[in-house]
Amino acid sequence: MTPNETIVLSVLKQSAKPQSAYDILDQLHGTKIRAAVQVYRALEKLTNQGVVHRLESLNAFVVCDCAHSKSSPGFMLCTCCGDVREFDAGKTVSAVQSKIKDFKIEAPSLELKGLCANCQIENHSHD
Repeated sequence: MTPNETIVLSVLKQSAKPQSAYDILDQLHGTKIRAAVQVYRALEKLTNQGVVHRLESLNAFVVCDCAHSKSSPGFMLCTCCGDVREFDAGKTVSAVQSKIKDFKIEAPSLELKGLCANCQIENHSHD
C-alpha cells in the first residue's frame, strides 16, 4: 500500500460516516496530500483492492467490513442519521440474476435506503 493509500484509509477508518473525496481532502491538512486527484487515485486503488467501497447514491466511500462475498456487497443507508451498515448481498443478487436471464450482472452493489432500528424507535416515539 502506498503512503497516500495508507493516509486515505486511515481517515476512512476514523470516520463514523461515509466520506467523499473532498471530505477526506479537508481532513488532510499538514500531509503531503494536497489535491483531490491524489485522494481519488488512492480511493480508486483501495476500491480495486476491495478495502474500500464506493456508495454510488452518496458518491462517498466506506471501509469494507468484509461481511460479504467479494463480489456482492450490500449497504443499508439510514436516511435519518446517516448510519451505513454493510451486508452480504450475494443471495439477493443471485436471486435477481435468476429472474433476468438475458442480462449478466457484472458489478453488483445493492444500496437500500430506509430507517435504522434506532431511528425507527425515535420516529415512533414522536408519534
